[in-house]
Amino acid sequence: MSDETQIAALLYRYARAVDTKDWELYRSVFTADAYIDYSSAGAAAGSRDEVVDWFAANLGALPWSMHYITNIEVLARGPRTATVRAMFYNPMQLPGVAGVSACGGYYHHELVRTTDGWRSRALREENVWFTGRPTDSPG
Repeated sequence: MSDETQIAALLYRYARAVDTKDWELYRSVFTADAYIDYSSAGAAAGSRDEVVDWFAANLGALPWSMHYITNIEVLARGPRTATVRAMFYNPMQLPGVAGVSACGGYYHHELVRTTDGWRSRALREENVWFTGRPTDSPG
């Protein structure tokens, strides 16, 4: 498989891990020392294990989410590293909100090639928009 195909598969595995709340699968997307930042969406930022702990404590309240990852761009690549930007769209059901909520934006990954394939050593979510939050007012 080409590097681009392997990188896309890694990002799709990431989406499946979050949506199924499979935290071991989520861990497999990242290096052990990865730094992950979801602060633009008002969520956790920290080490891989700190983020997993936050997800495990907070995402159980969501009945479902469905991440779509598209427009995957490898912006720079060396023999063992890659900088990747991808768009995401995430419809979800939030507790206390009638109807579907959704957000979208960009994932910015710094990837490294390991003996187990490509892994993310840094992820920064750039949340561009969010609709249907419990604090959103109608109209």
